[in-house]
Amino acid sequence: MDKIRILWADDEIDVLKPHILFLEQKGYEVIAINNGDEALDIVRAEHLDIVFLDENMPGLSGIETLEKIKAEYPNLPVVMITKSEEESIMEDAIGSNIADYLIKPVKPNQILLSLKRNLENRKLVSEKSTMTYQQEFRNIGMELNNQLSFEEWVDIFKRLTRWELELEKAADPGIIEVLNMQKDEANLQFSRFVEKNYVSWLNDSPQGKPVLSHTLMRDKVFPHLARSQNPLFVILIDNLRYDQWKAIQPMIEEFFRVERDEVYCSILPTTTQYARNAVFAGLMPNEIRKKYPQYWTDEEDEGTKNQYEAELLQEQLKRFGKDIRFSYHKVLNLNAGKKLADNMSNLMSNQLNVIVYNFVDMLSHARTEMEMIRELAEDEAAYRSLMKSWFEHSSLFDILRFIARKDSEVVLTTDHGSVYVKDPVKILGDRNVNTNLRYKYGKSLKYNSKEVFEVRNPEDVFLPRINVSTSYVFARSADFFAYPNNYNYYVNYYRNTFQHGGISIYEMLIPVIHLKPKVQRI
Repeated sequence: MDKIRILWADDEIDVLKPHILFLEQKGYEVIAINNGDEALDIVRAEHLDIVFLDENMPGLSGIETLEKIKAEYPNLPVVMITKSEEESIMEDAIGSNIADYLIKPVKPNQILLSLKRNLENRKLVSEKSTMTYQQEFRNIGMELNNQLSFEEWVDIFKRLTRWELELEKAADPGIIEVLNMQKDEANLQFSRFVEKNYVSWLNDSPQGKPVLSHTLMRDKVFPHLARSQNPLFVILIDNLRYDQWKAIQPMIEEFFRVERDEVYCSILPTTTQYARNAVFAGLMPNEIRKKYPQYWTDEEDEGTKNQYEAELLQEQLKRFGKDIRFSYHKVLNLNAGKKLADNMSNLMSNQLNVIVYNFVDMLSHARTEMEMIRELAEDEAAYRSLMKSWFEHSSLFDILRFIARKDSEVVLTTDHGSVYVKDPVKILGDRNVNTNLRYKYGKSLKYNSKEVFEVRNPEDVFLPRINVSTSYVFARSADFFAYPNNYNYYVNYYRNTFQHGGISIYEMLIPVIHLKPKVQRI
């Protein structure tokens, strides 16, 4: 293995010979010089891993040398060393994108620590993460064999998400494969947990019943209305997975403090028509259909299935005695987002402002249908990265910055997540059966009952019964439904896509985040 090569430029380089000898004994190769001009010549001629640069050299100063190096080699790490503690010098150096800043007299161990921090940090973090996850793997594995409560499932899900994001940095294919196997096992066990408990969550009042779609506003939004002096914003990003929230969290934390990072449970089917209508109505789908038939559209009917969310929200506010001024906006494209961002000041007279962003759901569908998007988001890590890139440059990020400046709080949430499907399950139905890959309903469905979660009586789970023999079946874990006709083409087209509608830890355990603005410093 090649030695790490260090260039050290200091007009008192002779005094630093003990430091250089120390580094050479540790296996580093050090090129020692005493001026900035020669430093530039060597940087241009040699392959170097890092540069140590004295700030106060005669001739070409350290700051001037740094600027020239960064202009030509922006990714070469440079550590500035100086006798001065003047703030202006530190600011100049940091503004030029230095890797580290050390004050003379430096000790050999300080230099060694700086080297490890800048050159070996990724390797050391990777090794530590891998070792720690190996211990956690055993702990999670044992817990998955227990009778877990909903809260315990949330804890396991959050831990697995954390390790997914940590080990992604390590880029160790072996340990990532182990993690994926554990995620698959957790997903399957969670699906069984839901099958066992879902009907009772809706019909009884058991201990440990989760917050569900139709109780989200009541439990996680309305309490903040009573306490909030300024307008409260509810931002719902359609189809936002919990790991995607964690990917954008650092950007949001520039302006907001995360007051509560929680998970609630989407109802079935985990689709916009059912889950999001339930969120805004505060009712289950069949209750909406009966109580507000003018605001409900059955699947086989023509037209948009979520066109009355504002009306349903108004009815829910009225039922809970919330006589307040509110607004509702749905952003479906770039222009609508920019227009809303430009008009945010008009919302500040409302007590409640609800904003729905549909981009992530559209990205999920585009990934299935467009080969280029599929290649850009080939797996969960790439899908997170693509979503993060969108968010960073989106009007939504601009809107959040505006809200923070106005000292308003935010509840950031979603209606359902999505799952990366891998395993086909055969199903037969007539031509009236719905097209969703993760759930089916109809009167003549044929399937292996051991491979699905079946609901023969829709009223048990508060779903519409379209006719007397309507039943629902849900795919579990990473399964998706496929028809026997043209089976191979269908399976190859939809395998390894992101879908929603069924039972999985990724579709059902979804974020509800309370954000408080940070104090704005001028």
